[in-house]
Amino acid sequence: MQAAQDPSTAAASAIEARSIDHIPLGERHGKVWHVAPVWIAGNANVGTVAVGAAGVALGADLLWIIIAACAGSAFGAIFAALHSTQGPHLGLPQLIQSRPQFGYAGAGGVFVLALVNYIGFNTFACILAAQSLSVGIGLGKTASVLAVVTISAVIALLGYNWIHHATRWITPAFLISFAVLTVVAVGSDATVAAVAPIAHGFAWTPFLVVFGLAAGYQINWAIYVSDYTRYLPPTVSSRAMFWCTYLGMSLSSMWLATLGALLAARFVPGDAVAGVVAAGDAATAGFGRIVVLIGLLGLIATMAMNTYGSALTLISMLDTFRDIRPTARLRTVAVLAVSAVVILLTFLASDDFLSSFGTYLTLLLYLFAPWTAINLVDYFLVRRGRYSIAQIFKADGIYGRINGRGLLAYTLGAAAEVPFMNTSAFIGPVTDAIGGADLAVFVGLTVGGACYWLSYRGYDFAAEEAVLRSDNASGAPISATKSGRLI
Repeated sequence: MQAAQDPSTAAASAIEARSIDHIPLGERHGKVWHVAPVWIAGNANVGTVAVGAAGVALGADLLWIIIAACAGSAFGAIFAALHSTQGPHLGLPQLIQSRPQFGYAGAGGVFVLALVNYIGFNTFACILAAQSLSVGIGLGKTASVLAVVTISAVIALLGYNWIHHATRWITPAFLISFAVLTVVAVGSDATVAAVAPIAHGFAWTPFLVVFGLAAGYQINWAIYVSDYTRYLPPTVSSRAMFWCTYLGMSLSSMWLATLGALLAARFVPGDAVAGVVAAGDAATAGFGRIVVLIGLLGLIATMAMNTYGSALTLISMLDTFRDIRPTARLRTVAVLAVSAVVILLTFLASDDFLSSFGTYLTLLLYLFAPWTAINLVDYFLVRRGRYSIAQIFKADGIYGRINGRGLLAYTLGAAAEVPFMNTSAFIGPVTDAIGGADLAVFVGLTVGGACYWLSYRGYDFAAEEAVLRSDNASGAPISATKSGRLI
């Protein structure tokens, strides 16, 4: 990767000048609490409501669905919040940080998976957005898709600061409108009656399915988080960073997933948008459409974040094959390309959102569980936050083109998940033997992380440390921890 353009040349422009390159200290700004609205607004949409609604379709007791959704949200957000502490420390987008674990070229596989994730999620979001605009103002699918993709692309083009500003405006509107909706959803005899069948008993299979959906929804954020913390000063508290990310992400997800389950049980099973409208209108006529449109703002914010992240990922993929200048112009081209693909896929996709969304989240959880474990183990336990930023962008640098340790650990982690999977297309033999309980994510996290950690036991880091000292002496950016403590 060549050096980026001097940001001073774009100082008068609203468009972010940086891309996948390192954020120098002179451009660091912001406060730790600024990250909380990003993740609150990121969950402030009917997509999160759909996670809880999907659980009702399984026919399980409502109270256990709510408990599973809350537990899954709390579990999945741990990993994303840990990743968020890496941003200020390294000053890099999240996925480019995979090169020390997988190698300069080896990380390309991670980039491909992430790009599929981004584009797939935005395709689902477009389907929901079209439903929301149809209900809210009667706009047709074609106009709805073009409108939301265009708005999200513009926000993504403007970049980091605009995404932060947008989410800070969306968060208060979300809190007020969905608070009213929650009061309507829980304050009725019908809801009490729906929760009452707890006596029917607990079943592991639906519990773990809903847990996995909620956890996957949060682990999905793991590939984003440093993108929105990398401009913060490296002196910010990692502990505060963790908690602002974790609480903003987990509590908003717990809330809306619970709301989704309640709405599906009381109002419209299988349709998150219709359930929101029915509950809002139960409060006062027409309020349901207002809530849907406010949720649409959160959906657009999430799409903007996906578009922004997918552009950075696409640039990272290009940088794997040829040395590039990560300019604002290149990021603009990447945003437009990704947006065009999303529009095409949205028109080709089925409108049967809810059933396919659950499968999609489950597959994401399987794919990213080993990656998140490997990345965090490397950062917190193996290299303990010490990296050469310059070497991350060198194909022949100290991290190598291919890191066999990381690739093998990922392969073993992903392979270990297979016997424990439970999807509509495949049920693993272990899962089948224990009645359908899906334990794949726990196995993938454990095996992937443990294999990576064991592969570095006794490894001599003297050569890497020598390069870090040399880079530091020459003024090239490196990262370092204080007493090896990050949170």
